[in-house]
Amino acid sequence: MVLLDQVPTMSMGASAVCFLFFLSLFLLDNVHGNPNYREALAKSLLFFQGQRSGRLPKSQQISWRSSSGLSDGRLAGVDLTGGYYDAGDNVKFNFPMAYTTTMLSWSTLEYGKKMGPQLQNARAAIRWATDYLLKCATATPGKLYVGVGDPNVDHKCWERPEDMDTVRSVYSVSSSNPGSDVAGETAAALAAASMVFRKVDPKYSGLLLRTAKKVMQFAIQYRGAYSDALGSAVCPFYCSYSGYKDELMWGGAWLLRATNDVSYYNLLKSLGDDGGTDLFSWDNKFAGAHVLLSRRALLNKDTNFEQYRREAEDFMCRILPNSPFTTTQYTQGGLIFKLPESNLQYVTSITFLLTTYAKYMKATKHNFNCGNMVVNPGLLINLAKTQVDYILGVNPIQMSYMVGFGPNFPRRIHHRGSSLPSLASHSQNIGCDGGFNPFFHSSSPNPNILLGAIVGGPNQNDGYPDDRSDYSHSEPATYINAAFVGAVAYFAG
Repeated sequence: MVLLDQVPTMSMGASAVCFLFFLSLFLLDNVHGNPNYREALAKSLLFFQGQRSGRLPKSQQISWRSSSGLSDGRLAGVDLTGGYYDAGDNVKFNFPMAYTTTMLSWSTLEYGKKMGPQLQNARAAIRWATDYLLKCATATPGKLYVGVGDPNVDHKCWERPEDMDTVRSVYSVSSSNPGSDVAGETAAALAAASMVFRKVDPKYSGLLLRTAKKVMQFAIQYRGAYSDALGSAVCPFYCSYSGYKDELMWGGAWLLRATNDVSYYNLLKSLGDDGGTDLFSWDNKFAGAHVLLSRRALLNKDTNFEQYRREAEDFMCRILPNSPFTTTQYTQGGLIFKLPESNLQYVTSITFLLTTYAKYMKATKHNFNCGNMVVNPGLLINLAKTQVDYILGVNPIQMSYMVGFGPNFPRRIHHRGSSLPSLASHSQNIGCDGGFNPFFHSSSPNPNILLGAIVGGPNQNDGYPDDRSDYSHSEPATYINAAFVGAVAYFAG
């Protein structure tokens, strides 16, 4: 690259210098400015194979993983095998798992046509979750199972899922111990997935939708927060901090989209106003519900949904950096920065809403205002692109936050299976404490690459220490990836 302070000493014409300078900018853009979105999409889906619990199929591509959790549910006399480990541990928390499933399904519904050959992999990732969620919803009448594995015990161990010897406690909600939040999210996941499979597997789609209706009815009829029912089994890990009203709205919005049944519209109206928000996550679904419902206002011209369009646009005005109503911080490198712990989960979820609302706006040639600032779809798309690109390495330290993407990516992620030798290379059992020394405390890179995993991300100064013990930044999670799938598919298409 030509350095400008060297130009006067060079014995070449000004036109040649100009040519080299613009060539260098062009090369920079191709190396750093436009990542390979199709590759990123493929890897973001492959990651879910590394999180699988249960008996792995012959088609398993992340080959250092093996079957695990094969007795899950036995303590309750039911089969609860399958599903996903949420992050770098060996626990199945259904609240974030169901949100992950809803977001994978929404990604596929909105962007399936842009996914090309990855569409079948997206469906497989969804089905691995929904097969498990169906068991949780139907195994015992009057109960919804919401998790397997004692998180307080599991988190004291550093062992492979294949070696698990911790107690696989089973957790559930019921009419006497309600959980409207986890039930509403489970209903949303099953309803959204039913639409994904409607044409390709109508029988399975029907089962998903019938189950979603029953679970939603339970969420509405027996109101309460699952955190109150289950205490330390879910808190502080996945407490429902925002309450359960957002999940009732989210579940109702998805069942309305899947069924067109007016009773779900009536539910939404009964929930009333929820105030504004500038977050979207596994815990707080209001912004997602507003964007999903605004689709009817924009695409169907249904004035009954104007309230949700306004709320969706209020959310965008709180996110956009130059909006007079912004409440969102950005790092110097341009990354949305919401909270210091696992910040990229908010970035991917918000980015998904940016591309999706822009898609609805484009389809209807719609603009809106944040005060006197006019917002067109291009503004939302540009912001979304900067966030996707940042995650894929277009940032001040040129670090890709997706494992296995680009030359420079996190090597010491906070993830048990990735950081411990695989069964193929170390067949002896590694017990609860056996993984800390030498593996967890080692400064060596993880032996197994969890392809496609997006970690918690950089700090507010755009720095990343790549430290296995720094779980706030180095731990991947299913819900970080799930929202990214849709956003990156938008650009991959």
